[in-house]
Amino acid sequence: MNANEPAPHGGHAPWNKGKVVGQKAPLKLKDVWAIRIHLQMQQRARELALFNLALDSKLRGHDLVSLGVRDVCQGDIVEQIEI
Repeated sequence: MNANEPAPHGGHAPWNKGKVVGQKAPLKLKDVWAIRIHLQMQQRARELALFNLALDSKLRGHDLVSLGVRDVCQGDIVEQIEI
C-alpha cells in the first residue's frame, strides 16, 4: 500500500500517522528531582509516594494505581509519612 492511497477500512488515517511511537526516553536526574520537589511543595504525599515507588520498582502508571495498601506494606500497621 502506498502512503498516498486511502486506508482500505473506511478511509480514516491511523491515529499515530506521522507521530513518534515506541518507548520514551528515560527521565534525567534533574527532572526526577524537579518532580519530587514540586510534589513536596504542593504537599501531595500520595503522588510523591507513587512516584517514588514507580522509580524504585520500575512500574508503569496503570500498574501503580491498581495497587492496594496490602501490596505495598508489611504487617497490619500503616505509618503516615511526613513530607
